[in-house]
Amino acid sequence: MFLFLSQRNAKVKRKVHKESKLVSRRYYYYYYFYKSLKVTIMKRYYFTIASILVLAIGITSCSNEETKTQKQSAARPTVPLQNGQVQIGTQIWMTKNLNVSRYRNGDPIPQVTDSWAWGSLTTGAWCYFCNNPAAAPVYGRLYNWYAVNDSRGLAPQGWHVATAEEWLTLQNFLGGQEGVVQSLWNYPSIGNNSSGFTALTAGYRDPTMPNPESPWPDFEGLQSYYANWWTSSSSSPGAGIGFCYWLDPFDGSGMSGAGYNEGHYVRCVKD
Repeated sequence: MFLFLSQRNAKVKRKVHKESKLVSRRYYYYYYFYKSLKVTIMKRYYFTIASILVLAIGITSCSNEETKTQKQSAARPTVPLQNGQVQIGTQIWMTKNLNVSRYRNGDPIPQVTDSWAWGSLTTGAWCYFCNNPAAAPVYGRLYNWYAVNDSRGLAPQGWHVATAEEWLTLQNFLGGQEGVVQSLWNYPSIGNNSSGFTALTAGYRDPTMPNPESPWPDFEGLQSYYANWWTSSSSSPGAGIGFCYWLDPFDGSGMSGAGYNEGHYVRCVKD
């Protein structure tokens, strides 16, 4: 009986050992098959995977460079600044009021000194403040709206008369109605001219509201705390009203309507 059990146990052990070897062989077979397949796939698609990785890195790098370039373009002009120019935000402005006597094409702009004649004009004209030529180097010249919007062009080549929207863009960049007064004025008791814009209290001409006590009845405001400039924008065709941008240390800044025959200064923005 004992001998029979021993033989039977021996058979069982051999069978288990045989099955164990079979399982082991199958394991190694699948292991090496998987490993071989993995290596084959890696070899086959190595260059494809590598190319994808290189392309992804390149795209990321280009994207970063593009973002950097965009930030740089928003922070600096595309051309070097010249004397008489200043960059404020993304805009390049003249640092002085316009002081020209001809249109861009070379045609002369008439100088009109007489108050009645100025008020009757329907074409472009200019004048000095109080008809005094000494005012021009500092303050520039006064123009009516017809000169500002003449198709021959009032602004020099490469420039244009600022639109109402461009003035408001400037105002918003400098902190709104209060911030813009401090930043633009070149006057110790009003502002610090931190923007470099150099705004001056330069006056205006309005033949519809003469001051009988003044030797120059239709000129106002040279010594006041007030300044304004024509924009190239108007209310509607035939309305006779254009828009001016104004600065006042007591009231802030903003846009107001002005008759076409008023005389105001002009600031230009680079194209």
